[in-house]
Amino acid sequence: MRKNSADKDFVASLQKGLEVLTCFGRQHSRLTVSEVARLTAASPASARRSLLTLQALGYLDGDGKRFWMAAKSLLVAHSFLASRPMPSIAQPLLDALSERTRESASLGTLQDDDAIIIGRSTARRSLSTGLGIGSRLPAYCSALGRVLLAGLAPESAETRVRSMARDALTPRTVFKADEVLALLARCRAEGYAGNDGELEIGVRSMAVPVRDRTGGTVAAMSIAVSAERMAFAEFREAFLPSLQKARSTLEKRLYPG
Repeated sequence: MRKNSADKDFVASLQKGLEVLTCFGRQHSRLTVSEVARLTAASPASARRSLLTLQALGYLDGDGKRFWMAAKSLLVAHSFLASRPMPSIAQPLLDALSERTRESASLGTLQDDDAIIIGRSTARRSLSTGLGIGSRLPAYCSALGRVLLAGLAPESAETRVRSMARDALTPRTVFKADEVLALLARCRAEGYAGNDGELEIGVRSMAVPVRDRTGGTVAAMSIAVSAERMAFAEFREAFLPSLQKARSTLEKRLYPG
């Protein structure tokens, strides 16, 4: 959530620089000044200053027209992964889950209107969808995101859902607010959320909440499978118990005693 820019301690230029840095991604790997301005809702002059500053600091490279991420930017992600216990504790559990099921497993938290992946493991036979640590998934139509939204107070979840941009990414995407809210209520009742071709045709996923000692949702753990391999009912029956077991182990390791 953005802090009030009227706060005397708020550094607006730092905010702009970070917004520029985080607008790069798999779909926007090389960007011009005008493209960055559009993605960050900044003026071209402001976007240019941020880009050139980040380039001078070594976080971006460029050729005079387009800019792209430099290796130094990995230091930011490394600092998060190295300083937070959850990703390091979860990684061996994700690896074991992926190895046991031969499918991809992920851990995510809520970031604005998206679920951001903070842990990921992909088995050899698993899907390769280009997702990795730092990837974002729309919260309204991803299994991870729905679990995380369902973990909010119902009033907060409804406000968040109704205010976020919601598009039909595939013909199967559930994106109307009332329908998404109904799925969140179902997730609260059943303890898991599913996605059947809503982000990508042919990919099914399922997620469960990771909770702290008070019962609050702090993350979500998911598993994905090719639709060609099994129907959703088979997917749930085959893998939900393993997913729940991995989640329970993570909770015990995060919050022992």
